[in-house]
Amino acid sequence: MTRLFYSTEKRDHGLRHDPFKALVVPRPIGWVSTLDKAGGANLAPFSFFNAISDSPPMLMFSIANGKDSLLNIQSTKECTCSLASRALVDEMNMSSAAVKSGVSEFDLANIQTAASSMVTPARVARSPAAFECRLWKTIELPVVEGRTGYTTVIVAVEGIYVDDSYIEDGMVDVAAMEPLARLGYMDYAVINQQNMFSLNRPEVDETGTSASLKSGPWDGVYK
Repeated sequence: MTRLFYSTEKRDHGLRHDPFKALVVPRPIGWVSTLDKAGGANLAPFSFFNAISDSPPMLMFSIANGKDSLLNIQSTKECTCSLASRALVDEMNMSSAAVKSGVSEFDLANIQTAASSMVTPARVARSPAAFECRLWKTIELPVVEGRTGYTTVIVAVEGIYVDDSYIEDGMVDVAAMEPLARLGYMDYAVINQQNMFSLNRPEVDETGTSASLKSGPWDGVYK
C-alpha cells in the first residue's frame, strides 16, 4: 500500500489543491454577526469554528487577519453565532461574499434580523438556534511567509436561543434543524435523521479495569 505524504511547510503534495481542509471534516459553521464602531452590521460564515467548553460554555473561531468580523469583535467585544441550516444555505453562501467594508451582508443576502437580549449584534432570525457571545481572548496564530495569517477568537456564551419548534420531549431535535457542515474544497454536508445515529458510552465495572458496551441506541443517561 502506498500513501501520500507531504510536508506542510513545502506543500509538496502534487495535488490540485491542498487536502488539509478536506481531511478535517465535518466542521460546524459559525455564522458570526458583529457591529463596527459606527453600528454597521456584518455577517459572515466561518468553518474554523467549534465549541471548546461547556462549563462555562465557550466557542472558538479563527478569522483571517484584516477581516471585518475580526476588527469588529476586537473593537466591540461582542458577537452572535447563528446556526447555519439547510433551509438557509443560499443565504449563508451569499453572506460569504467578499464585499467591501460597510456593506451589510444581512441586506446583501436578504436575511431577516432578530434583536439579541444581552449583546448588541443581531442574530439571524430564521436560524434554528443562536448564541449571544462576549469576547474572552484573541490569539494570533503563526503567519506563514507570503500567506494571510489567522487569529483565533475565543468567546464566552452569555445566552442561547433555540426555536421552540425544534424541542421535543425535553431535548433539541438536531436532525430536524438540519445544520450544515463544511467539508473540503466547495463541498458541504447536512446533518439529518438519515445520517445520524446514537451510541451508549462504555460501562466500566466496579473494579475500574474493564468495560462493556450496551447495544442499541442511547438510553438517555449520561455516563
